Amino acid sequence: MKYPKLFEPIKIGKLEIKNRYAMAPMGPLGLGDCEGGWNDRGIDYYTRRAKGGIGLIITGVTFSDTEVEKPSFPNTPNSTYNPVQFVRTSRQMTERVHAYGSKIFLQMSGGFGRVTIPTNLGEFPPVSASAVPHRWLDKTCRPLTVEEIHGIVESFGKGAYNAKRAGFDGVEIHAVHEGYLIDQFAISFFNQRTDEYGGSLENRLRFAKEIREEIAKTCGWDFPVAMRFSLKSMIKDFREGALPGEKFEEKGRDIEEGIEAAKLLEKYGYDALDVDAGTYDAWWWNHPPMYMEKAPYKEFARITKKNVNIPVIMAGRVDNPDTATKCLESDICDMISLGRPTLADPDIVNKIRRNQISQIRPCISCQEGCMGRIQSYSLINCAVNAQTGRERLTAYNPITKAKKVLVIGGGVSGCEAARVLAERGHVPVVYEKSGRLGGNLIPGGAPDFKEDDIALAKWYEDELARLGVEVHLNTEATEKEILDSSFDAVIFATGSRPKMFSLGDDSKVYSAEQVLLNEKDPGNEVAVVGGGLVGCELALDLAMKGKKVTIVEALDKLMAVNGPLCSANKEMLEKLIPYNGIEVCTGARVTGYKDGVLTATVADETKTFKADSVVLCVGYASEASLYQKYSNEVDEAYLLGDARQVANIMYAIWDAFEVANHI
Repeated sequence: MKYPKLFEPIKIGKLEIKNRYAMAPMGPLGLGDCEGGWNDRGIDYYTRRAKGGIGLIITGVTFSDTEVEKPSFPNTPNSTYNPVQFVRTSRQMTERVHAYGSKIFLQMSGGFGRVTIPTNLGEFPPVSASAVPHRWLDKTCRPLTVEEIHGIVESFGKGAYNAKRAGFDGVEIHAVHEGYLIDQFAISFFNQRTDEYGGSLENRLRFAKEIREEIAKTCGWDFPVAMRFSLKSMIKDFREGALPGEKFEEKGRDIEEGIEAAKLLEKYGYDALDVDAGTYDAWWWNHPPMYMEKAPYKEFARITKKNVNIPVIMAGRVDNPDTATKCLESDICDMISLGRPTLADPDIVNKIRRNQISQIRPCISCQEGCMGRIQSYSLINCAVNAQTGRERLTAYNPITKAKKVLVIGGGVSGCEAARVLAERGHVPVVYEKSGRLGGNLIPGGAPDFKEDDIALAKWYEDELARLGVEVHLNTEATEKEILDSSFDAVIFATGSRPKMFSLGDDSKVYSAEQVLLNEKDPGNEVAVVGGGLVGCELALDLAMKGKKVTIVEALDKLMAVNGPLCSANKEMLEKLIPYNGIEVCTGARVTGYKDGVLTATVADETKTFKADSVVLCVGYASEASLYQKYSNEVDEAYLLGDARQVANIMYAIWDAFEVANHI
């Protein structure tokens, strides 16, 4: 075993866990039924991660209170609403999880308060510790009454008792973390109360203290209770968060108070601290996009561990086992918590144990399938793993007869289709006109902060080789191959091409791909036409390399039509643009480029931008000519990926999985 430290047992309270890996809590949207229990999707989802080797599973957030925030998350479990249904379905899940030697904690929430997602708020007014602004809506929150606080505390005791009955090994409290309701009480910026729940830090943590005591009353002090905990808030002001490395005045919890809070939480009887940093006002800290460094909580976890004697769990892009091992050996933390990496590859822990690192499907931190879909559709899934959250529905279909399938195009959709076909026992043959598999992952992964896109392309290369898929690089599929009768089906995954148009002096007008692949030198002053995700990420990459960049966008704001983007990704990128000195001109229609000057019309006025080059990032056009020419000439033809409809990586993978799993 290459990583023995990661597979040493550890105890939380008196509970022994088989290794140092936890599954981080992620909102269980779509995993609950309408009666307060788990549906089959939820049971399958957590059981699949237990099978993959995780030592401790921490469920996504669930609720016990049924009065103050009635809507909460739709169709997520509630441990007191219908105890019979909750215990019955939970018992099914915990028994299956335990069969694999994993332990499982129920994460229980005190509520969302000012950070309730608007689509889940319904008609009820938002609540908080005090009358403070809601995070997303132009509303002022209603302060909780003391009676309501007591009711929530009592519900924790009942809910934890039901969790213990249902076979959960412990609970994690959600949270003095990320600015949720209990954290709104803990942070003086949100808490202006003058009663016993306001004022001193001890008073502001009284809510958390009483919850621990109530659970001890119903479950005993030996029943493990962890706390999700943010050491530092990263708040500049309401709805204003700080970027990594930015100098600012902390309006929330600073490190000094965080240390004192950690010590108090240990004193109150919490058995572990699950550590990160940030709040919804600086949401990218709690849900780190690709623009954040790997393992961004190292220092916060180290400080916490230095000041408490209970185990410290650390999450945050720690998918590399070498980094994880170093964190344990350096006394930064006691356990590594993997969230999104377990969505991308539920077998990640077993693959690390077996030293099958190249077989781990990488999370690309896009958050389109997880947080983006949670926000937009109340569903948790994964962009790179079409089976996540629907394990039973998307199980590999058995075949009765192997088919030989021609796959034209080695981009994301072509690679995924070939992989799924091979996994099921079919015989795919891939033709790719370039010299490398991966398609748009290759230019898209060129910036340093997009390294996981390249890792995903490499994973597809390795997987197709492992599965023995025949791949022809630098080879275009011709009529001969397409009409070859030995193929039972043809998948056209021919991708897309950048939209280009003339601006006059086109010798210095490039596509994003040409610049990202270093085929063209953009010079020192660059105008990026198009402020979508591609344009913004290209501009950031160029600015980080010392270029002077201006984004010229036709719509009235950046990234207006991209989605489903997680707010953490979108808001961080929006703030990184000015932080890196990138100028932005919106509502601008470009009209020409000549003698190093780009002209544009803005509100009936002409503006000029000095530029050594212009990079067009105005979208892509589907390349479906082969399909249009030959689809009626073959018995079974499919059009996939950007060739069918230009979209994102998630839909390229999902559509390919759907089709390839049913051939």
